[in-house]
Amino acid sequence: MDTAVRIPGTGIRLGADSLMGLIPVVGDAGGAMVGLAIVYEARRLGVPPHKLGRMLGNLAVDAAVGSVPLLGDVFDVYFKAHRRNIGMILDHFEVDPADLHTQRTR
Repeated sequence: MDTAVRIPGTGIRLGADSLMGLIPVVGDAGGAMVGLAIVYEARRLGVPPHKLGRMLGNLAVDAAVGSVPLLGDVFDVYFKAHRRNIGMILDHFEVDPADLHTQRTR
């Protein structure tokens, strides 16, 4: 949702959340719904409530600032709430994201 495509010649990565955010109201709501699905899965996996609260906070900030025209679109490129939340899940289970990449390429 946050880092699918790298803009050539830069270190900036975009994803579906940034592109959906270009559609007023509907795009940000759709991104929030995907984010809520990630939080729901984290809850099912046993992530503790205080971390779930931080994850919901990330989504709230992303949705609130993301809904501001233009500023929100720029903010979405840099804040990456979904990536932060996935990182919190991996951190909770002590999974190194690099290990996931090596497992997929075997």
